[in-house]
Amino acid sequence: MHQPLFKIRQNGFFGFMNATGEVVIEPQYLEVSDFHNGFARVRLNDQWVPMDHLGRLLLKRIYRHVGPFEEGLARVQVVRNWGFIDERGNEVIPAQFEMVSDFSEGLAAAQFRGKTGFLDRDGKFILQPEYTFGDAFRGGLAPAGQNGKCGFIDTTGAFVIPPAWDACRPFEGQVAIVLRDNRWGLVDRRGQEVVPPQFEFVKGHAHGEFFDGMALAFRDGKYGFVNQEGAIAVEPMFDLAGDYGEGLALVEINGAYGYIDREGKLIIMPKFEDAGVFSDGLAQVRSDRQWGYIDTEGKFAIPPAYDAATPFRDGLALTIQEGKWQYIDRFGGVIWREP
Repeated sequence: MHQPLFKIRQNGFFGFMNATGEVVIEPQYLEVSDFHNGFARVRLNDQWVPMDHLGRLLLKRIYRHVGPFEEGLARVQVVRNWGFIDERGNEVIPAQFEMVSDFSEGLAAAQFRGKTGFLDRDGKFILQPEYTFGDAFRGGLAPAGQNGKCGFIDTTGAFVIPPAWDACRPFEGQVAIVLRDNRWGLVDRRGQEVVPPQFEFVKGHAHGEFFDGMALAFRDGKYGFVNQEGAIAVEPMFDLAGDYGEGLALVEINGAYGYIDREGKLIIMPKFEDAGVFSDGLAQVRSDRQWGYIDTEGKFAIPPAYDAATPFRDGLALTIQEGKWQYIDRFGGVIWREP
């Protein structure tokens, strides 16, 4: 595992520092992504190029799009077609597919001549392209389409959960999102609808993505949560809600923000102007137009003093003060500040 690296900004350019504030990749790029599985992506001449933790660019070929590295391979786009590169930048699976997914459990969905199959790491179709849709394997099952409906196949290509939904997504633990009439619910690995499709989609919000074992659910203008055991854990009753982190989720009641536990019980009373997710034992909240951080008892661990604040990650949080980026530790100490 590489040391965590944090994005920094200087004179409009971006680079990276380590957890002690030492600059390890000089700010020189107009745009960068965060590191994921040992690589970040940087923008060069309107193209994205992978970069390792030492700042070395994989420049053997420039691609229109580069995805994240998963299982040592990243999907890349040449003109319209997709293939894969390895962690040295070698194009190990030529760009010849109309669409591909990231690798998961040794396989990746790939569309060829309008049909989808599943590739191994050598670029060979282990499951022939005979599906109308395909996505990632999780726990030995993957979403696949047939005759306009979606179900789930195993690694032999057989439908173990017959196609019965308008769309479906990869399993997250013991449940997967399924859609019917533009509403989503949950199905278990036996194919049972443990939560029938009933939740609506809200623009700009994640749907059916589990954080800390819970997924945000919206119905009849209110927010609640479903859990990965396949149950409605918190009935939709809140004006607004955010993702769970460390057992707590922010909710809005009458214009103020507080936090509930996994049963929906108010643990931190609504008294903040805005709020974020708990991470490393702290959550960013806004009070009197300034951001600070509270602990799980709702007490300020770092007083409000920032124009903007983000969740803690690997012991540090990015804040903005007087227009300048700065990283602080859990005690509010400044580790790095934008010049």
